[in-house]
Amino acid sequence: MVARVYITLKPGVLDPAGKAVQNSLHTLGFPDVHSVRLGKYVEVQLPDGDPAAARAQVEDMCKKLLANTVVENYRVEFAG
Repeated sequence: MVARVYITLKPGVLDPAGKAVQNSLHTLGFPDVHSVRLGKYVEVQLPDGDPAAARAQVEDMCKKLLANTVVENYRVEFAG
């Protein structure tokens, strides 16, 4: 099974890279872009098995390494 992890900055956390992309989009002729927030996408391949155990394992991975839970939120989805 594949765990898809989406990591985004929490609301209110400054996103300088997102601001740089927004400014670049304005320069490229997209003045209507009001805001850009960047995030991360991680796929983790796990053996097929107990979905609840897999979810617990991926949640633990997020808390220990994949996401900085002080400034980031994460969401986990499973496929296959």
